[in-house]
Amino acid sequence: MAIKIDQKITAQRVLKGDAANEVPLEPVGPKPVYMNETIERPEFLLGTTYKIKPPVDEHAMYITINDIILNEDTDHEVRRPYEVFINSKSMEHFQWVIALTRVLSAVFRKGGDVTFLVEELRSVYDPNGGYFKKGGIFMPSLVAEIGSVIEKHLKAIGMIETEEMSELTKRILAEKKADFETRQSQAPDDDTGYPKNAAVCGKCHTKAVVMMDGCQTCLACGDSKCG
Repeated sequence: MAIKIDQKITAQRVLKGDAANEVPLEPVGPKPVYMNETIERPEFLLGTTYKIKPPVDEHAMYITINDIILNEDTDHEVRRPYEVFINSKSMEHFQWVIALTRVLSAVFRKGGDVTFLVEELRSVYDPNGGYFKKGGIFMPSLVAEIGSVIEKHLKAIGMIETEEMSELTKRILAEKKADFETRQSQAPDDDTGYPKNAAVCGKCHTKAVVMMDGCQTCLACGDSKCG
């Protein structure tokens, strides 16, 4: 019996013997598109702008990250960063900011696992010393805070998993914080919200580590030297 083929042949398979009657041909669907340098920039991109105001700089910085949507309206739809822009009234950092945005955008467009950028940027230390941002979080440099913004964005679009504390853990930490402040008879620091003599946590970089029950404990993330 002759079979008329109306559609374009996209794949082929050789079957022998009775297998031709037993194994049905699987429909060939479109392959998902992955981020790569050959993808042309569309006319419209989704963008998010973050504002940072480091105490070491007079002016605020605005970081805009534009995302491209791949495989739109399919089961493989994903949102990936495509380019980044950094704007500020200050011209002091103009050269290295332009260089950084171009390098970051080039890495984004290349595709693959770009999450390594977060650790690389957050590992940059200012020789003049870092600073504490609001909430008592230590930033070793302005570049590190830019890395923190990128991390926040990658978490928002699902490229980095967010580690959320349970409500029980949050309640326990709040109780420990209140108990420590009561025993030490001191009010929390207005800038950090944690005890004034707290140390910086090596895990979450927040100035919230205190000695409780003979153990160094972070009141922000719950990290403890005693496990």
